[in-house]
Amino acid sequence: MRKIWNTVLTGLVAILPLGLTAYVIYWLALAAERLFSPAIRLVLPERFYWPGLGLLTGIVLLYFVGLAVNAYVVSRLLRMSDALFARIPVVKTIYLAIRDFTRFFPSSSGKGSDLQRVVLVPFGPGKAIGFVTAESGDMLRRSGAPEELIAVYLPMSYMVGGYTIFLPRDQVEPTSLPVEEGMRIALMGGVRSSAPAAPARPGRPGAT
Repeated sequence: MRKIWNTVLTGLVAILPLGLTAYVIYWLALAAERLFSPAIRLVLPERFYWPGLGLLTGIVLLYFVGLAVNAYVVSRLLRMSDALFARIPVVKTIYLAIRDFTRFFPSSSGKGSDLQRVVLVPFGPGKAIGFVTAESGDMLRRSGAPEELIAVYLPMSYMVGGYTIFLPRDQVEPTSLPVEEGMRIALMGGVRSSAPAAPARPGRPGAT
C-alpha cells in the first residue's frame, strides 16, 4: 500500500502544476466570456456570435487601453482618478493596496516592475533574499537622520505576505539574479525547479 500511495503522489505532483495552470487559464477565459458576451450580443445579431468572441473582445480592449495609457489626456485622467480614490476613506486602503501590488509587474510602457534588483540582507546568523523597491528612505520623512536608508521588500515563502524594511546601503549585498528568478526562489522557499534558469544579467552601473 505504501508503494501504491507513493506512486499516486508522484503522479499528483507531476500533473498538479499543469492542471492548475490550465484551470486558471480556463477560469480567466470563462470570466472574460461571461463579462463581455452580453454587451456583444446587444450589438451583433445572434447568428454572428460564436463562443470565444467575448474573450477575444476583452484581449483587444485591454490592448487598446494599454495604448491609450500613454496618451496625455488619458494619463492625466488616470492621475486625477488616482488622486480621487486615494482620498476616499476605506476605498483608499483597498485601492492603494491593489495599486502598489500591480507595481510589482512590468508596465506596458516597457519599464520594469518596482522590484529593482535582488539583494541579500542580514537575517539572524544568515542572509535573507530581498528586492530593492526604493533607493532612498525619503518616504519616511525623518528629520536630522544622518544615515541613508534604502527600502527592501522581503517576500515570505509560498505567497503568504512579506515585509518592507529600511536598511543602510552598506548592509545590503547585491546579487546578479534576475528579479523573476529571485522571486521564484523566495516564494518557493528555495525549492529548485527542473526548468532551466534565466541567464543572469549584470548589475546596474553604480549599484552597490
